[in-house]
Amino acid sequence: MDMGRLGMYAKVEEPKSERSGQMAPIRVMVVDDSVVIRGLFSRWIEADPDLEVAATHRNGELAVKDIERSNPDVVVLDVEMPVMDGLTALPKLLEKKRDLIIVMASTLTRRNAEVSLKALSLGATDYVAKPETTGQTAGAVEFQRELLEKLRLLGRGGKRVKRTRTTAEPARRMRAEIVNDPHKKQNDALAERTEARAALRRPRGMGLNAAGKQEITLRSYSSVVPRALVIGSSTGGPQALQRVLTDARDGLLRVPVVITQHMPRTFTTILAEHLHKQLQLPSKEAEHMDVLKPGHVYVAPGGIHLKIGKQNGQAVSLLEDGAPVNFCKPSVDPLFESAAEVFGTACLALVLTGMGSDGASGVNVIAGKGGSVIAQDEASSVVWGMPGAAARTGNCSGIVPLDQIGAHVKRILKGAAR
Repeated sequence: MDMGRLGMYAKVEEPKSERSGQMAPIRVMVVDDSVVIRGLFSRWIEADPDLEVAATHRNGELAVKDIERSNPDVVVLDVEMPVMDGLTALPKLLEKKRDLIIVMASTLTRRNAEVSLKALSLGATDYVAKPETTGQTAGAVEFQRELLEKLRLLGRGGKRVKRTRTTAEPARRMRAEIVNDPHKKQNDALAERTEARAALRRPRGMGLNAAGKQEITLRSYSSVVPRALVIGSSTGGPQALQRVLTDARDGLLRVPVVITQHMPRTFTTILAEHLHKQLQLPSKEAEHMDVLKPGHVYVAPGGIHLKIGKQNGQAVSLLEDGAPVNFCKPSVDPLFESAAEVFGTACLALVLTGMGSDGASGVNVIAGKGGSVIAQDEASSVVWGMPGAAARTGNCSGIVPLDQIGAHVKRILKGAAR
């Protein structure tokens, strides 16, 4: 059947869970004006035992009209479509289903990258960069792997995932705010602040993750004032970066900031530009042999690893076109490992929200050289993959909510007591 003719009427099938007796699959709506892309994505989704197609639509208007009937867990939303584009449909979809996970899909043009990053600030959870042609998409094994992995992980955790905005707060605070008892609000807020302060002070061996379910071993912070801040992030990272760096801005004048955010080319260019506008500090995609200067922000270019080296006694950026590490390029591990070699005890690293475990190996190297690592806590992460893996190494010095990381980093960079 031509998927483009389905309109508002998605195909109805016996749920996979009833056929297999397993956990109910994640329901996915595909919204794209290309009949070929809709059909291709649908075949990929239906071939995955954890996923099923809830509906397919050729524009945002049809998706908005159908969202309540088809009731998907996740929507893959194209950016450019006739009648109603993805950016226009996004808030309308979220208005009808508040907990909906939306993954923006766009080709690698500057305009589409701009729109996708804006969509994150409006409530989209993540994005995927489609290959430039339909033919390339059909044969893109790595793109297929990335898309299905995101659908599985974000869809399965959808009830926990919240929208990450510049004003993001831990999920427990959001829950407290909807309770009408004013005394409960005050008590919950006080308990949260007390726990957060305690988390920063906990000695080694006393740390807990955000859910309180698993003991996390913490190590002491380095006694040396940092000379560099290195950051790794992925899913949910652009908004988390903006929040952390804005809150830490005054401290950033003392050190170079070097970031690996899992993003394709063009997206990383725009991310650097956005950080420049937000922070009013020099921010750019790193180039080979840039001298790393305090008060400057350097972003790893999409599709290439960023490392730190030394030349004539100065720290410099090194671009390396090697194989992917942890399925990622750029990868956090090369940045962290090289930063540890150059800065040793004066290296401060952050692991922010993201899928997978990239960065965990680098955390061990930084700790081995005497540096310090802070991981974002679970409650405030869109995905607690990377920060969770970092925390479980036992080599982090703090597990901190997003809305407190910036202030904490600023104190450390200024040499204040940990």
